[in-house]
Amino acid sequence: MIEFEHLHHVSLAVRELERARKFYSEVLGLKEIQRPPFDSKGIWYAVGPQQLHLLENPAGDTLRESGISTIDGHFAVWVKSYSATIAWLEAASISYEARPDSRAGFAQIFVLDPDHNIIEFDSAYGS
Repeated sequence: MIEFEHLHHVSLAVRELERARKFYSEVLGLKEIQRPPFDSKGIWYAVGPQQLHLLENPAGDTLRESGISTIDGHFAVWVKSYSATIAWLEAASISYEARPDSRAGFAQIFVLDPDHNIIEFDSAYGS
C-alpha cells in the first residue's frame, strides 16, 4: 500500500509562458519560486505549501479550447474569503462562475486562465 503524505504540485500546460506569467503573477498574485534548469520552459509558483508548475507547450495539442466545465480537469485553491475573492476578480475584470451555495458543502468560484485551464477557488459558506 502506498502511504500518501500530501499533494506536492499540479502542472498545467500553457501556450505562451510570458502571457501565463502575467496572469498568475500579476493578476492572481502568486509567488514565483525557483525552478531547476530543465530543457523545457516553465514557471513554478508556491501555493501555500504546495506548488503550481506551468509548462510551455506552444503546439497547444493538449490544451482545451472550451469554457468552464466543472467535470473537466482543474485545480482548486482554498481561499479565506469568498466575497473578497469575487471583489478581486471583478476588479481585475476576470470572468467567473460563482456558486455561493454549492452542493459541494462549500462555496465555489470558477475561472479560466488565458489557456482555458480551469481554476477553482473554494471557501466556507458566507465568508
